Amino acid sequence: MPSLMKRLSSLALFILLTIVVSGLLISVKQNPARPEIQQPAPVMVKPLEAKALLADQNVYLLDVHTPEQTHIPGTDAFIPYDQVSSYIEKLPSDKDTPILVYCRSGNMSQIAIKKLLEMGYKKVYDLEGGTDAYREIGTEVVITPSAFDFGEVVYGEVKETKFILTNFSPTPLQITKVSTSCGCTKAEIDQDRIDSYGSAVITVSFDPAVHKDDTDLGELIRTIYIDTDNPNFPKLSSQISALVIKEENK
Repeated sequence: MPSLMKRLSSLALFILLTIVVSGLLISVKQNPARPEIQQPAPVMVKPLEAKALLADQNVYLLDVHTPEQTHIPGTDAFIPYDQVSSYIEKLPSDKDTPILVYCRSGNMSQIAIKKLLEMGYKKVYDLEGGTDAYREIGTEVVITPSAFDFGEVVYGEVKETKFILTNFSPTPLQITKVSTSCGCTKAEIDQDRIDSYGSAVITVSFDPAVHKDDTDLGELIRTIYIDTDNPNFPKLSSQISALVIKEENK
């Protein structure tokens, strides 16, 4: 009898173990391990590829080098490479927006890009070699922005804005003349000689009442002209616009 009881106990234990193992196998089959979600990888682009990429106005150009350097013309924002998540208000709200990131040589951009990917941005490009490499593909002398809109301006108000003139070339740039298309607009540059890969600030003021009549009412566009000694960029320009109204019509 004890032998029979012993055999029955062993059989019961075997059946119990079989049920447990079967249950585990079924559970694994029904709930397979989820594959690890892979983050999008940054795309390395060479300077010429970056220049072509920037022809698309939807691409957001971000400089992350510290200390702050002269930016590549068209740069949308500067954020220190290790503070990207602290300046989310400067970044595109749409996480599908292509972002081209650069620093001076390429090291800082890698750190910033890792954080951007963690933040959910899906299309991130890394400028290979940074500005050091980008300088080798050509030169640019550019005013940014190319245009600025004051919006609605009440006749009698004086508005002011600033433009940046960037000498993205290996030779110094001499400013020979600064002028505007109308007396209601004045432009002053903070230096008449810009070092290679340097920049200057152009302060533009707009006073629609300067003529003391109604000639500067309605929708207006005024142009700022910058003449230089660079034969490839002898005359540069930018524009301001405004809708000028009388206060009583507001």
